[in-house]
Amino acid sequence: MGYERLEKGLGYRFKNPDLLAQALTHSSFAHEKGLGPDADNELLEFLGDSVIGLFAAELVFKTYPGLAEGELSKLRSSATNTSALAGLARKIKLDRHLLLGKGEEKSGGRKKDSILADAFEALAAAVYLDGGHEAAGSFLTCLFRKSLEKVRAPSFEVNNFKSALQEHLLKQGLGLPDYRVIKESGPPHKKKFEVEVACADRQLATASGPSKKSAEQRAAAKAFRRLSGRKTLKLPKGNFIIKNKKPPES
Repeated sequence: MGYERLEKGLGYRFKNPDLLAQALTHSSFAHEKGLGPDADNELLEFLGDSVIGLFAAELVFKTYPGLAEGELSKLRSSATNTSALAGLARKIKLDRHLLLGKGEEKSGGRKKDSILADAFEALAAAVYLDGGHEAAGSFLTCLFRKSLEKVRAPSFEVNNFKSALQEHLLKQGLGLPDYRVIKESGPPHKKKFEVEVACADRQLATASGPSKKSAEQRAAAKAFRRLSGRKTLKLPKGNFIIKNKKPPES
């Protein structure tokens, strides 16, 4: 299968096309076709998470030199959370090229944020392995820069709610939040997870979602809103901003 159109959109041509094919192969497809255990994109996804984190951190560090470490972490989180990565995957039309099993295809897997984000992570790893640091940096920095350009006002904190909740609890001396799946329902291709977030044996919130990650984010968002008293606004493509009730003093 040729991926010339996808490579043109990426601005990168693979020397080893097998790496690209692996990045696009979901576990449901590999299982259905009886492929080997390393044929899907899960191992690449593991590496890609670190590759993305490195270049996102480097970009926010250089772009916002006056911000404190905590604010830089929030910016990085906003650019690399599941919703943000899924949005980037759609931007480069990665969804059109995914190899999914029939069940996953039927259940709308091509539109799921979790699958798209995982595939984007795998793609980042594939570019890194195929072309090295420079190729991966060129590919990722261009995409992340456009996302971060939308976040400039210092009165806003861009956030991953799990990170925001953790930081808030630690500042209060309450320890780390603990996430636990309390209910799992639905068929294998359409799971629903209910997650509880607690701290110091106290339940903070519960929420549900199509994946553990999404349910944890929603539970963290509920808990953060209740504990911090801040107003949260939902933006297109699942990104969030948190605005202080009172603007920070200059």
